[in-house]
Amino acid sequence: MNGPPSAEIVYRPRWRPRGSRPGAHRGRDAGGLGTFRDQVPFLSLPDARRIDLRATLRDPFEGVHVRRFETRVPVEIYALVDLSASMRYRGVADRIALAAELCAGLAASATRIGDGFGLIAADRAIRADLTLPATRHRSAALTLAGRLAAASCPAGGAEGMVEGAHSLLGRPKMVFVISDFRWPAELIRRLFSALALHDTVPVLLADSAEDEDLPDWGLAELEDLEGAGRRLVFLRPALRRRWIAREQERREALAAMAAASGARRPFTLVDRFDAQALSRHLLTD
Repeated sequence: MNGPPSAEIVYRPRWRPRGSRPGAHRGRDAGGLGTFRDQVPFLSLPDARRIDLRATLRDPFEGVHVRRFETRVPVEIYALVDLSASMRYRGVADRIALAAELCAGLAASATRIGDGFGLIAADRAIRADLTLPATRHRSAALTLAGRLAAASCPAGGAEGMVEGAHSLLGRPKMVFVISDFRWPAELIRRLFSALALHDTVPVLLADSAEDEDLPDWGLAELEDLEGAGRRLVFLRPALRRRWIAREQERREALAAMAAASGARRPFTLVDRFDAQALSRHLLTD
């Protein structure tokens, strides 16, 4: 990737963060700078620079009032990226390249407003070569996102995603879990449970070639990328309907598991990166 994507991802954390460093998000604490919040007695905030003369003169009890402002602080954004074998899939889009483009969009958007961006990629274990602690340096974040596009996915299993979730210590973060989620249900539950402290955004990578473009009739050679080999299947309308219904059930089950753990509704990214659709999802969920 030669530079940041033109489209910006707009997001808003579900919680009000704490902190002293200036940033873009509404903070929990009140201070002398930021957006006007309210007026309080001088004894609650003894700062003579913030005395509100009008409020003070209007007080029948002759109390002194000061203006209190809402602080704006940064947050940390993390991308937790699945590199298990099923992520090698290539249909209308290259799944790993799509994940990398999303990460580049997050990195550019976060660092542009002073937030930190970090990335953890994992298959059976955390991939140390594709892991970056949260940084506000855009070049470092975009460089790793670019390397992600060329990542290999040799191993079946995604147990390292849970390990990556447990490594996110400290204050709450906004975590984008990027995967096709073709894992056992119990592993997905464990991951969401490990991320319960954070504002979790599941991003389901999908491809129209997996279901929508299946023919009603014909032979199709299917490959299990997790290692079960190839299989020749005779497609017919009834089988196609069952296939599509099974995919819908899988997505509904993912949404139910996310809701049970307090995560956001999954966002489905189909075929191409759509920053505007993701932004709408993040601002309305």
